[in-house]
Amino acid sequence: MSNSPLLSVIVPNWNGARFLPDCLNSLRNQTYRNFEVLVVDNASEDESLEIVRRDFPEVRVLPLDRNYGFAAACNRGAEAANGDVIVLLNNDTETDPAWLEEIVKALQEHPEAGAIASKILLFDKRNIIHSTGDMMGVDGIPINRGVWEEDKGQYDLYQQVFSACGAAAAYRREMWEELGGFDEDLFMYLEDVDLAWRAQLRGWKTVFAPKAKVYHHLSATGGGPIASFYTGRNTILVIVKDMPGKLVKRHWRRIVGAQLKIAWDAIKASRGDAARARLRGQLSALASLPRWLKKRSQVQKTRKIDLDALDNTLWR
Repeated sequence: MSNSPLLSVIVPNWNGARFLPDCLNSLRNQTYRNFEVLVVDNASEDESLEIVRRDFPEVRVLPLDRNYGFAAACNRGAEAANGDVIVLLNNDTETDPAWLEEIVKALQEHPEAGAIASKILLFDKRNIIHSTGDMMGVDGIPINRGVWEEDKGQYDLYQQVFSACGAAAAYRREMWEELGGFDEDLFMYLEDVDLAWRAQLRGWKTVFAPKAKVYHHLSATGGGPIASFYTGRNTILVIVKDMPGKLVKRHWRRIVGAQLKIAWDAIKASRGDAARARLRGQLSALASLPRWLKKRSQVQKTRKIDLDALDNTLWR
């Protein structure tokens, strides 16, 4: 990779008109200048496209004919991108001026890294952490490292993590293309975790860059029952697809226990829309297991890493 690689910043959008100006204006202020911006629009019904075309002429717009979901929007953006690095950014974010510069620095200093995780802080409480890279529990549940903690410098070192949160993540094009990008069948949520599993199995690493800061309105364009359904469904599907059999056998009690606890908590809170959606998501996953077991067979054939080494990266 050159000293100043071209970065392609892909902003998936669905009815995000109220957030796009902050997001795109912050990209104009980046200290690193060798980048392009692509807004991939999932058939928004608000003024998103009008705003981008009128106020941000430097941004390329890829309008889709319907809402294909976050994963597909990212893939379409990557296909159209020219960069050496694929950078994903949620539309409801604001980037620190040095964000891209720090991503490039991390990639250059860590050639083993196929992905770079940003430090994601809350938009309205900028001293509170949402993610300093994601970890994977032995129970199959992904964990936002540092979530809700006050940022006191406790995560200010480069560190290997399991996954980059897709709200603000950078991927070497070589790795992205080797893995085939996101699995569009996931639609939205955990597509980044699925990609991380497949990357880990092939020996790629993810490194957290502590000075690559982004401020995020959480789930502003896809929260509530929608998020609950896809999180409930996709957590199970990602385990089925990606976790090696040896690790499933080793940790099955924790895996099953975690899913039963989620289901029981949802049943106890079943008057709430989000709880019912989470339970529907789990049931949807169980109904589609045969198809995902076929995906599993394909993924597990690609494994290059030692399973005990992989197990040691999982969160206890």
